[in-house]
Amino acid sequence: MYDNDQLRSFLAVAETLNFTRAAERLGLSQPTISQHVRKLEDHVGRQLVSRDTREVRLTDNGDAMAGFARSIMAAQDDAARYFSGAAMRGRLRFGTADDLAYTRLPTILRDFRQLYPQINLELTVSQSDQLYRRVKAGQLDLVFVKWVSALQESSGIEGTGQEGRVVRHDHFSWVGLEQTQLDPEAPVPLIAYPSPSLSRKLAIDALESAGRTWRITCNTKEINGVIAAVRAGIGVTVMPSTLIPEDLVSITRRFELPPVGEVDFTLIRNPLARSDVVDALEQAIMGRKLNAVQR
Repeated sequence: MYDNDQLRSFLAVAETLNFTRAAERLGLSQPTISQHVRKLEDHVGRQLVSRDTREVRLTDNGDAMAGFARSIMAAQDDAARYFSGAAMRGRLRFGTADDLAYTRLPTILRDFRQLYPQINLELTVSQSDQLYRRVKAGQLDLVFVKWVSALQESSGIEGTGQEGRVVRHDHFSWVGLEQTQLDPEAPVPLIAYPSPSLSRKLAIDALESAGRTWRITCNTKEINGVIAAVRAGIGVTVMPSTLIPEDLVSITRRFELPPVGEVDFTLIRNPLARSDVVDALEQAIMGRKLNAVQR
């Protein structure tokens, strides 16, 4: 049996032919590197490194040990990946709300696929209420949705209370251009997803509760369309405050628009799905900062 630290230090010396650079590479002191190499030489009973005041070089036995050491370290890395879960297999049907795809979620999914290459990840991008219906129907294993108390009611699903694991708390804001102007006597020009849409319903309910009239100026199925329409000055929309692009602004207070409410970015799972595979992706998302990516 060979000591991992000794092999790692020896390989660093073999590749750099310099004890100082080997120490810098591994974040260790030079005496520690020298001690590791010396102990490895004692263990094998052969001189592996020849050194003098001018150069460091490998002996013939050192060349042979370098090859063995690389094989040993590679085999140990493979074993560690296998038993840490990298060899986990299975199918994972994952759904996400389309605007949440503009967070760091794609990077998280890319890293997840690299860590678990044997998991067949199937991605569905849709609206939160549709994803909620599908996970409840057993058609998806895990969904990442914008959750508010009206979600179950809008989806026609019985039950009350918070479900799933909250990744982030947020609130909806009215969003427009910096130069947006709204006539308080005129209908609010609303950019929204087609009905049924949770954000559309919440926006309309908030306006009507406040006695404000409204008109739909743009129906679009994707967040790209919503943002493009707002940038074109066609109207205003509602979206989570942390997802507002840099070139758009919250106009809620400027025009005394009614508050739309709080929202949670939430993971909801299918209890009949394979728990180990779902746990792996859930932990990958919960364990990372889900910052918005400006677009």
